[in-house]
Amino acid sequence: MTKRERTRGGRYQMKREDTLVKTIEKKYGVDLNVRSDAQLHTVLRKHGAASLSQLLKKLHGQEA
Repeated sequence: MTKRERTRGGRYQMKREDTLVKTIEKKYGVDLNVRSDAQLHTVLRKHGAASLSQLLKKLHGQEA
């Protein structure tokens, strides 16, 4: 099971779209299968997700 950080309310923290993939992979323990210097908005577009939380749910096989 991967470790994902959430706020006290149970939601994922907001991330800027120019956040680097390596930062997200390290913080949330996921492998996004893209270059580590790619930006979040690129990965969101690639996976058809509107937010980091949707992307993480898709990667973990949950409904987004």
